[in-house]
Amino acid sequence: MTAIPQGRTHRRAALAGAMCALVVTGMGVTGCSEDPDAGTNGVGKLSAEKIQAKTKAAAGAVDTVRLSGTVVAGGKSYKLDMRLKPDGGTGSVTAQGASFHLLRVGEELYLKADAAFWKNEDGKAGSDDSDTAAADKLDGKYVKVPAGDPSYKKFSGFTDKDLLLGDLLTLHGSLGKDGHHEQAGVRTIRITGDGGSGGTLDVSLEGKPYPLRLVRAGGAGTLTFSAWGKDFALEEPAKGETVDYGKELPTS
Repeated sequence: MTAIPQGRTHRRAALAGAMCALVVTGMGVTGCSEDPDAGTNGVGKLSAEKIQAKTKAAAGAVDTVRLSGTVVAGGKSYKLDMRLKPDGGTGSVTAQGASFHLLRVGEELYLKADAAFWKNEDGKAGSDDSDTAAADKLDGKYVKVPAGDPSYKKFSGFTDKDLLLGDLLTLHGSLGKDGHHEQAGVRTIRITGDGGSGGTLDVSLEGKPYPLRLVRAGGAGTLTFSAWGKDFALEEPAKGETVDYGKELPTS
């Protein structure tokens, strides 16, 4: 038998590796490896129920996370970009074309927006001179949200890591697996509720099994999770940057 030159063997191996890389890049993580979980954290081999339990445990064991995307709640769509800690959070929210900034430190919740935001209530522009003056006073300031105001409960939920993740990471219906995928360059295993109608969740196969992307059931939004464990500053605004409006905000 004629021996194959060693250099030719290496070239064939390199060519096979390159072809596999093209398949992985173009079609997802499939086919080229006998074991798609090789070199991963191993959760892809578990049942969907165990994967969900592990990703919830991983998310609960770390203090910080960044959450971005859309959430549909109460018939309204909210676009979120929040950074969360156990004792509060900060970030931006956009709803019905209006954007504002939320900051919660402990039990204290603040909302910051421009004058245009404060001039509108229930989507209708105020025309009274006193409304305009009040809106101008609040422009660009952190307004302390009274604990008894309806806005407090609604908006503080967007800054509550445990509340958000506990609710969002629950898929509805019978759990199943939907193969290997990739999110932002990270290999994932996808689990589903009721074949996808109850939501889908991509869980990292690299490092800790953190949740990376959630598609909520019933078209209720899509969220991505990142910056797990990366600390950030969370401080109350300076007194000169805040306004205490009293017992009730001008909008709800």
